[in-house]
Amino acid sequence: MTPKHLGQSSSLPSSPEEAVLDYVPNPRPGRPYLVRFTAPEFTSLCPVTGQPDFAHLVIDYVPGDSIVESKSLKLFLGAFRNHAGFHEDCTVGIGERLTAEMKPQWLRIGGYWYPRGGIPIDVFWQSGPVPEGLWLPDQGVPTYRGRG
Repeated sequence: MTPKHLGQSSSLPSSPEEAVLDYVPNPRPGRPYLVRFTAPEFTSLCPVTGQPDFAHLVIDYVPGDSIVESKSLKLFLGAFRNHAGFHEDCTVGIGERLTAEMKPQWLRIGGYWYPRGGIPIDVFWQSGPVPEGLWLPDQGVPTYRGRG
């Protein structure tokens, strides 16, 4: 597993499908621990109007044999700036792709979307039941009330 992006100059992919996610060996295999990535300035495009949509994403996972390399994840998430998809498509699609490729013991994603048409839409997905004995902190994003 040689990372493509780590230590290299990398451009933002033109689409999430073209983005290459890098994975490296889990440095603590056999130990259940939680990894959290927070993307408070995630953007995509409304598939109907083409206007930008904004979200605060929180990705939690328990590694299996590998972990996702953070620079490649940043580029993957950034590629959604040109992606036209509903909130549900973007949030669940990110979780499903990471789960399919990385094969974590467990993964959840919370997509806390800013209002569209006056209604905030929050989308949650997880790969299965929470592993027994795992310390699972709250994602720390409040219900919308002028979120900030």
